Amino acid sequence: MAAHVLGRADASPDKVALAVLGLSGAERWSFGRIKEAVLGTATGLLNAGLAPGDIVLMRLGNTVEFPIAYLACLSVGLVPVPTSSQLTETEVAGIIATLTPKAILLGDGIACPENTILTLDQATLEEMRSLPPADYDMGDPDRLAYIIYTSGTSGVPRAVAHAHRAIWARQMMFDGWYGLTPEDRLLHAGAFNWTYTLGTGLMDPWTVGATALIAAPGITPEQLPLLMKRHDATIFAAAPGVFRKFLRDDTPLVLPKLRHALSAGEKMPDRVRAAWNEATGTKVYEAYGMSECSTFISGSPAHPAKPGALGRPQTGRRVAIMGDDGPVPLGEEGTIAIHSSDPGLMLGYLHAEDDTAARYRGDWFITGDQGSMDEDGQITYHGRADDMMNAGGYRVSPLEVEAVLNAHPGITQAAVTDIEVKQDARLIMAFYTGPAPLPDDELQALAADHLAPYKRPRGYYHLDSLPTGANGKLLRRELRPIYEGLQ
Repeated sequence: MAAHVLGRADASPDKVALAVLGLSGAERWSFGRIKEAVLGTATGLLNAGLAPGDIVLMRLGNTVEFPIAYLACLSVGLVPVPTSSQLTETEVAGIIATLTPKAILLGDGIACPENTILTLDQATLEEMRSLPPADYDMGDPDRLAYIIYTSGTSGVPRAVAHAHRAIWARQMMFDGWYGLTPEDRLLHAGAFNWTYTLGTGLMDPWTVGATALIAAPGITPEQLPLLMKRHDATIFAAAPGVFRKFLRDDTPLVLPKLRHALSAGEKMPDRVRAAWNEATGTKVYEAYGMSECSTFISGSPAHPAKPGALGRPQTGRRVAIMGDDGPVPLGEEGTIAIHSSDPGLMLGYLHAEDDTAARYRGDWFITGDQGSMDEDGQITYHGRADDMMNAGGYRVSPLEVEAVLNAHPGITQAAVTDIEVKQDARLIMAFYTGPAPLPDDELQALAADHLAPYKRPRGYYHLDSLPTGANGKLLRRELRPIYEGLQ
């Protein structure tokens, strides 16, 4: 995988691969320098006693060390596990217990519980960059490459295991979503340590020999248009929430080099799409995917999505809309599914064979999201089949949040859901029963101890009872009208 991503480095060693953009200037990395840092770090990891197949937990912050260390692991057959720097010690402890990593890469100020595992700090990693380059550990493309975590409907974050072949599948996005060329300068609004940034913002541009632009820590969404103009961004990528933040008025955005924008993480509202087009004169191309398979349905410059649709399966993908007895007729609603032969599909959930098997219906991986397909292959999204929440582009299981709240002795039962508190803005809200209302700050402190910021409820509401169906099952969707009645 790493050899594929850095395959253009030798041909253009002096071309800018990465620019980290601040208001006062940019830190630039050439392709040659990036490759040297990656393979030098890989040597350092091997010298530290690690061997191919070892799992390496990444607890690094929003710095260039994140992609360098990630690719360094991949280049010598180590298995990196990138994680959000927002996770708490409790959450990280659960990951460590599941993975039993051989090493932890730990950035300054990043939460990590005390342990006896080999730990390499930021300064040590930076020193490794100048070591002699390691040789790529080439091997079976189906072997385990990396692991990412996603919230599952079980309420327990799942470890999603991917193979090295996943990088091959990403090529389907170049024309099927990005319209990406070696001449592009792609600015991604996310942090280095977000998997959306890691793939769309860094590895994919480097694979084709394009330049990746990343905003420096501390840059606000409102400052991004200035950076886009100043650094000649030709493609801009972000989650819909970022677009919303700098499209709050009707001020035109003068971005002469920008060709188009990319959106993923959650469904972009039509109002935001229209506002972007009006402000910039360019289009937004949206993609649908998931941690288990990245993106596989999208609109693109060559094949735009129809109004209201997500787009169509990228060339090379096999996608179906499934019912209980197999694919449904065109135009009918069913569950979006992708064929098991897709090279980007996960190997499975780590140490969870039953959970993995449950996601398949014959040769099809079932996403759990509802959609319909028209005669042109365009797919319209109809919502989630489960109760998964979307908080700023992150998928969050309600069961994970509820488990934390239910541990409070003053709570009999808790239920959470995401609620649109104003147009196009969704927040997680918590509802609970118990002998008496509890102080909000007490519940906020409980959530802060156990949940990453994006998983924490923004409001807490004491109820006499929670809505349930005839079989006693909690009806989370009924919480939304209750919230509206309390306002």
